Amino acid sequence: MATDTGHLSAAFDASWALNRPESQIDWGYRAMHGSVELAKQVIDAYYASTIQFSYYAACSTGGRQGFKEIQMFPDDFDGVLAGAPAWWTTHLQSWSLQVGLHNLPNTADYHIPASLFPAIQAEVIRQCDPQDGVKDGIVSSPLTCSFSPETLLCGSNSNSSSCLTAPQIDTLYHIYSDYVETNQTFIFPHLTLSSEAGWSSLIGATDNNVGSPLGTSYLQNFIFNSSQPYDYTAYSYATVQLADALDPGNANADSFDLSSFQSRGGKLIHYHGYSDPLIPTGSSIYYRKRVEQTMVPQGVTVDDFYRFYLVPGMGHCSGTVVNAPWYIAGGGQPASLKPPSTYSVPGYEDEKHDALMALMAWVEKGQAPEEIIATNFANQMVGLGVQSQRPLCRYPKVAKYDGVGDPTKAESWTCEGLY
Repeated sequence: MATDTGHLSAAFDASWALNRPESQIDWGYRAMHGSVELAKQVIDAYYASTIQFSYYAACSTGGRQGFKEIQMFPDDFDGVLAGAPAWWTTHLQSWSLQVGLHNLPNTADYHIPASLFPAIQAEVIRQCDPQDGVKDGIVSSPLTCSFSPETLLCGSNSNSSSCLTAPQIDTLYHIYSDYVETNQTFIFPHLTLSSEAGWSSLIGATDNNVGSPLGTSYLQNFIFNSSQPYDYTAYSYATVQLADALDPGNANADSFDLSSFQSRGGKLIHYHGYSDPLIPTGSSIYYRKRVEQTMVPQGVTVDDFYRFYLVPGMGHCSGTVVNAPWYIAGGGQPASLKPPSTYSVPGYEDEKHDALMALMAWVEKGQAPEEIIATNFANQMVGLGVQSQRPLCRYPKVAKYDGVGDPTKAESWTCEGLY
């Protein structure tokens, strides 16, 4: 089943939520749960038998909804495949505005225009790509790369279209730093190295001297319930505190105790692109760690029911700009291929390559996944064949090239620990 959660809107447009608290609740969790219950009733009636297994697969807001189902209605699904979940709504949307404030106003000497993003990306790849053993444009582990942005500094004879001034370097440090507020209160993680190709949606908006609509539209329509555009210069920590106090629609999926889902035998596969420019990859890492901190003291081995995979080179939910293997038939991913009606992973319709099939094998056969092999089709066209494949490693392991085989083949890579 699928649901529009009670509204239709364009991307980044939250005007549907203005002064509509019931619609906010529908979006937050109610429409999904109600639709699931109704769909099960319809299916049971049509087939005159009870559903044996129920599965969920979605990404972004859909990933958040999957987390919300696990937390509030653990009996709804036997297995959940959640990608890049926007689980911490009040902090994510606030950060979406705040990260661009470092780059405003556009007349400041520290402002980085979007035209310089490609130069930043190229330098990140130059410094961080080789660490996995092969230079192929794919940064396998951005969080372990010690990046030095000073190599981008303009010299006396530099081309200003491909270098940064000292004030701009300071802005870059802000972008790559966690959002921390008063008394070292952690608000949200930073954008990862290798996400630069997609910065136009959040930071690029500042070229027009405005904040990202992902932040301003949420604050205007959900938090302040105003018909007037939100003035980004009014933003402060108090804005985040108000958002937390309201949590419109009870949308935050911020429970870290998944005991009810775990105890009934539920399974969760969670994935996130390492080059995500909209929802920082670190938010998923933060969630996973908080679940461990909550459940390990209870005697729970988290990997027994919850496995987490990071996808090097993948942007938000799908796609790549560096020809990285990314396709695992996750929620919404087939629409990024040609033809968009693609089923599973063409030519590799099995639990080793298809994340949903891996989830089903785990739930129904007890076969817990170790690695999931990601695929990149040439030009994202299935008919042109496979360009490369690579294993996605169970967190916190990373893929390392063996130095001998064809780096476009999955068998030339092994998953290794960081120490």
